[in-house]
Amino acid sequence: METQRITEFPHKNMDKRPRKRPRLTWDMPPPLPPPKVVPGMYCSQEFVSNYPYSSLFYKGVTRNGSPPWRPDDKDGHYIFAIGENLTPRYRIISKMGEGTFGQVLECFDNDKKEVVAIKIVRSIHKYREAAMIEIDVLQKLARHDVGGTRCVQIRNWFDYRNHICIVFEKLGPSLYDFLRKNSYRSFPIDLVRELGRQLLESVAFMHDLRLIHTDLKPENILLVSSDYIKVPDYKFLSRTIKDGSYFKNLPKSSAIKLIDFGSTTFEHQDHNYVVSTRHYRAPEVILGLGWNYPCDLWSVGCILIELCSGEALFQTHENLEHLAMMERVLGPLPQHMVLRADRRAEKYFRRGARLDWPEGATSRESMRAVWKLPRLQNLVMQHVDHSAGDLIDLLQGLLRYDPAERLKAREALRHPFFTRDARRCGYPL
Repeated sequence: METQRITEFPHKNMDKRPRKRPRLTWDMPPPLPPPKVVPGMYCSQEFVSNYPYSSLFYKGVTRNGSPPWRPDDKDGHYIFAIGENLTPRYRIISKMGEGTFGQVLECFDNDKKEVVAIKIVRSIHKYREAAMIEIDVLQKLARHDVGGTRCVQIRNWFDYRNHICIVFEKLGPSLYDFLRKNSYRSFPIDLVRELGRQLLESVAFMHDLRLIHTDLKPENILLVSSDYIKVPDYKFLSRTIKDGSYFKNLPKSSAIKLIDFGSTTFEHQDHNYVVSTRHYRAPEVILGLGWNYPCDLWSVGCILIELCSGEALFQTHENLEHLAMMERVLGPLPQHMVLRADRRAEKYFRRGARLDWPEGATSRESMRAVWKLPRLQNLVMQHVDHSAGDLIDLLQGLLRYDPAERLKAREALRHPFFTRDARRCGYPL
């Protein structure tokens, strides 16, 4: 795998996205019923051309072939219609979501008689290159993930009308979607423990294979099942609230899987470009010190806090403000890291030593955003009723500034936060 392919695919616009943006998972209408399948109409192929189409059944959509050729939109996204075919094998049921890479569609697999999720990558060279790297990673993960319990399973892939299409098993909503649907109300600590354990097991699995995910976040952690239950939200029971919002949803199953390996990196590749979505980005990345496996563990720490509190810890889009937030929550940055910061990061410090804050703040709003943050211990204790001490200690290990001192995934799994309650089965509702 060439390093150049990876370096052409940093998340250039990730910081400009709104944090609480609309998503498409639970809000979609009920799926269409599976189509009637005519046996023998599709021969499994990896690469699909523009199949001839026959009689129409839905607004110009073909019964057994691909739809008529359409140009992509101005950004290179595939244009589709609900109910039509994506190759004769896959029928489109609904749109599940989209991102900078392209779109994800819910489809019915006529061969396997199952519902799948298909990632349709934009017809732009750098995204196609990244998709081919992701396929390599997914296939490597699938060879080693016995039982397929840690990472989303790839079913198939093909190149269709200049779009790389990756077929996945259909999973439930992301943890971000689940939080959003609950108005960003937090998860119970025992559920956070189960989610954190699985997340660290998946990260340890990847690191054992010499792979670094580099983009861990709640959006990229999916519940295996969409089933959920309503339970009383005791924080709201004492108030008079309309629309039943004194109840919140909890997943019936805590099983999760990692997704989105489009920016996953092999250990031997270049590690000097910017990685991770802003809110989960480690300090060594911001300071230009290079990065490795520990950047994933910093992201895990940020995710655990978000699951406990319901909100991202570092809600910022600017480097200086981000570093100031870190110091507010975790204390001052180590001098040896500050002194080694690259030229782009030197401007964030006064006389090369102290962070240029609040003097360098861009606005009073920015200053307020930093000053309102509590210390890590206080933040956890605001939201966690028991196990707070163990969780604080775990987070202090995951959020150590120096990546060399940060907990490794398997070390974190041996932490008392997980081992002290090892006899628990599931989580109380």
